[in-house]
Amino acid sequence: MAVLKVKFTKTKRDKLAQILWILNWVSVVSGVILFSLGLFLKIELKKRSEVMAKGDINSVPNMLISVGVIACIINFLGGKICYDCSDANKFSRWKLVMLPYIVCTFCFTFCILVGALMCYTMRNELEESLYLGLRDAIKFYKDTDIPGRCFLKKTVDMLQIGFRCCGNNGFRDWFEIQWVSARYLNMASKEVLDRLKSNVDGKFLLDGVPFSCCNPSSPRPCIQYQLTNNSAHYNYDFLTEELNIWMKGCREALLDYYTAIMRSIGIAALFIWSFELSVLIGVRYLQTAMKNVLLLGDLEGESEGWLLENSFVETAKYNINIIKNLGKANQISTVSGVNDPNVDVQNTNCGKSSITTKTLPAAS
Repeated sequence: MAVLKVKFTKTKRDKLAQILWILNWVSVVSGVILFSLGLFLKIELKKRSEVMAKGDINSVPNMLISVGVIACIINFLGGKICYDCSDANKFSRWKLVMLPYIVCTFCFTFCILVGALMCYTMRNELEESLYLGLRDAIKFYKDTDIPGRCFLKKTVDMLQIGFRCCGNNGFRDWFEIQWVSARYLNMASKEVLDRLKSNVDGKFLLDGVPFSCCNPSSPRPCIQYQLTNNSAHYNYDFLTEELNIWMKGCREALLDYYTAIMRSIGIAALFIWSFELSVLIGVRYLQTAMKNVLLLGDLEGESEGWLLENSFVETAKYNINIIKNLGKANQISTVSGVNDPNVDVQNTNCGKSSITTKTLPAAS
């Protein structure tokens, strides 16, 4: 029994073909939107690539860009098919193409759904990439005179100022690394030498942060050095007083920023997926209705259209059997009583002849 069977008159078939023709052109625009969203996300990720570890974070924008290009091509072809389907004579040349087109479009719409879901599952990969990238960027913050790393100081400073953040997880990350270059240390100073000797790795560690961690909205001048030394500042207690530096870590700030972008892109992709699916359903109804018109032979009469010719269970069983039989196409039949014509053939006696030979009588 057919699933969701609907009767169509010639007028309804023509209107459905015209509506689908328009919707396919709208779908071309949706493909452009998907392409633009993927390109936008790729550019945004590229902007912060210096503080991201290499990974598969570009899989989502690449997926959206690819799906957007395919959407434009498929929906352009779909518009041409639906336009011709308003005429039964023109439909005959698309009859063999429409079912493969519908199957391919179904797979394509599934890819849109996968791309939308990937926008929500990308957070963990992005968080790990940001953690590793920011860790290395902060580690090499002081290397302003080393090629390949000299840009990291400016990158980190602009990142902390723009996103109002400090460090990777927080401002205390700066306490664990030497972020002041050795070229700016006065080696004649006893304080500097004592700090270098007090660390087993010989690093110059401070309980301070770069200037880019300062909050300019704070009424008090920025305290960026000796943050844990209450006696070094007037009327100051770092345990109780709200510090005038950014408290949020840059990993969290960037993660919130990209999560908001990807959530918006995911919602847009889900909306486009639902729209593409509705257009595909309409094309399926048009294809089955026009096919039945040709079978009935009455181009002006009514015809039935459906989503599936048989029930879901029967369709699933039929497709499963097709898949199972794909590997048996080249196997020899082993059914009892049925022999291959090339097997067990009786060998003919080519060396001996069963015909008796007669000798000619000798002449007297």
